[in-house]
Amino acid sequence: MTDRGWEHDADPRRWRVLGVLVVVLFMSLMSVSSVNVALPTIEHGIGASQSELQWVLSGYALTFGVGLVVAGRAGDIYGRGPLFLVGVAIFTGASIWAGLAPDPLSLNLSRALMGIGSSLSAPQAVGMIQQYFRGAERGRAFGIFGSVVGVSVSIGPLMGGLLIQAGGEDAGWRWTFFVNAPIGLLALVLAVLWIPRPWLARYREPVPGTHSGARDLDPVGSVLLGLAVLAVMLPFLETRSTPWVWLALPAGAGILLLWIWWENRYKDRGREPMVDLHLFRVMSFANGTLLVGLYFLGVTSVWVLVALYMQEGLGHTALESGLVGLPSSVLSAVAALWAGRSVATLGRKVVIGGLFSAIAGLVLSAAVVWLRAQGLASEWWLLATLSFMGIAQGAVISPNQALTLAEVPLEYAGSSGGIMQTGQRIGTSVGIAVITALAFGVLAVSTWSVAFVSGFAAIVLIVLVALGVAFRDLRQRHGNAWL
Repeated sequence: MTDRGWEHDADPRRWRVLGVLVVVLFMSLMSVSSVNVALPTIEHGIGASQSELQWVLSGYALTFGVGLVVAGRAGDIYGRGPLFLVGVAIFTGASIWAGLAPDPLSLNLSRALMGIGSSLSAPQAVGMIQQYFRGAERGRAFGIFGSVVGVSVSIGPLMGGLLIQAGGEDAGWRWTFFVNAPIGLLALVLAVLWIPRPWLARYREPVPGTHSGARDLDPVGSVLLGLAVLAVMLPFLETRSTPWVWLALPAGAGILLLWIWWENRYKDRGREPMVDLHLFRVMSFANGTLLVGLYFLGVTSVWVLVALYMQEGLGHTALESGLVGLPSSVLSAVAALWAGRSVATLGRKVVIGGLFSAIAGLVLSAAVVWLRAQGLASEWWLLATLSFMGIAQGAVISPNQALTLAEVPLEYAGSSGGIMQTGQRIGTSVGIAVITALAFGVLAVSTWSVAFVSGFAAIVLIVLVALGVAFRDLRQRHGNAWL
């Protein structure tokens, strides 16, 4: 049975497929959020320097971001199932290696390998939801996906704190990696049992929608895009490096232009490019990709600033800092489920409502910190005000993903999902670097409360730009709530 035949089948196995995908999503996001809590004990446990600690995060981010589009396109061509399995296996094995790492170099190499595993599996997950779900059902599937995001992000810091407390400062951080092993093995077993295997036919017949059955990965385009993403992300991740690293930005822009030229030329020659740039003529895809990139540019810095403010500004523990975001994460899961059911009828209005909720949460949280500095409020009011950020998370990310990919041809489901996620990764890297630099710059001449408010004010401006993109898309799609 081919992929195209199976996608219209009402076979209930599609929900089992979704179950496998959310197990892997839970594992990867829980791991990312727990590592943030573990950094101080990693420094103590294996004597890592500040630069080496930075690469525990940056190495993962770089290998994850660079490989997304290429891996997505490979899944479109050769089948998403096998690449998903390989990605989960690599992530699980690398997690065990990280837990056993005797020194910072081994840890950073294993973290880079974990990023490769995630880059292989993440776009396949998006592609499989595109492949096996349609219409309102797809929105519900993305809603479930989004609710798992909220749960895993909230559990990660708490799980990390508990494991470190139980294992001690010298060894507790290792269990934040070892915990991935049973989850990853469970995911592999379920994937083998539950994911259908129509992708086997891809090795014997032309891929639907490609030119003359050509199935190459466009290796030149793959290398060029990977280099461009690497050059753009590197200066923002290697913040302790020498000034020359910023030369990578114009180099990255030049490589990106060269990639665009190559992709157009490749298609003109009758070949199937890695990314068909005509996808960006689909306004729902272009607007949604820009919107989510802007959203991640701003909002991912919120929790970094909250953790810094609570721990360095007020002297709270990592566990107390993590608890501040717990109501937000719970509401994120609830909002994602509601948004998944509603996006088919309300369309972009769900995302717009989520962006307004984010603005409310940002403004109210800044007000709490300001009032706390005047002795008029407690920082624990952040439990309530940051809850608006949780609602935003659930109402923006998954619904926007469903809307953005609604008109994308199935042949590009993986690569288009990779493009979206690459934009998110770049937005995250740039946003955290710029906004934390702004906060520390203000802190050098003022207090933590002023630095916090300044950072949140910058995030509000970015979210307002994203809101403008959402309204533009709504106007362009007026009269059709789904598209």
